[in-house]
Amino acid sequence: MKISGLQKLTLIDYPGKIACTIFLSGCDFKCGFCHNPELVFSNGQKGIYSEKDILNFLDKRKKYLEGVCITGGEPLMNPDLKELIEKIKNKGFLVKVDTNGSFPEHLKQLIDSNVVDFIAMDIKSDKDDYGILAGVEVDITNIEETIKIISGSGRDYEFRTTVIRGYHDSEKIKKIGKWINKLAEKPKKYYIQNFIPREGKLVDEKFERIRPFEDGELEEMKKAAMPYFDKVEVRA
Repeated sequence: MKISGLQKLTLIDYPGKIACTIFLSGCDFKCGFCHNPELVFSNGQKGIYSEKDILNFLDKRKKYLEGVCITGGEPLMNPDLKELIEKIKNKGFLVKVDTNGSFPEHLKQLIDSNVVDFIAMDIKSDKDDYGILAGVEVDITNIEETIKIISGSGRDYEFRTTVIRGYHDSEKIKKIGKWINKLAEKPKKYYIQNFIPREGKLVDEKFERIRPFEDGELEEMKKAAMPYFDKVEVRA
């Protein structure tokens, strides 16, 4: 297991919980707007922390932390993920996993094993334009299967889209909402996240020149999504 980063405290990554975040390297997507190129292109080879380092850290933070967020990269690429989560759960922590939806069978295994408490799935775009933002050819059947698994899992979850000028607008968000609504069992939470460029910190430098949306534009996208989810919020 290659653990490439550790954020020792987060109040936002696990909604409603005081948590830490573990970053795993390697990703099957090559989203140009991703802020973690060092994780995307490492192919799972870059590791800073050992599993023992992480477990020792958690032992020291039992009094202060409620949950552990596992993100990437794409964490479900890691064959040892379930084993790591089991060890974290055995220490009494809640576990949240972020995913791009490419590995529905791996996710189902975690759910069936009762080792994941919260699932967050990134929805890149509507199904017709998915590969444009993912940066690779995408098997949409995997994405759709993951949406179905998450919505019927009985776990807390959220779907979320990072919105990017030139790629998203209210009509695009409406298409995403309709798509998920047809697949999901009473879809719950959907978050709209404004893309903020970071110079020298993106997978594709062309995204550095994109201007973020204004508050009013984000609110229009929120209105477009509201008919399709129980709860829609704009996240900074």
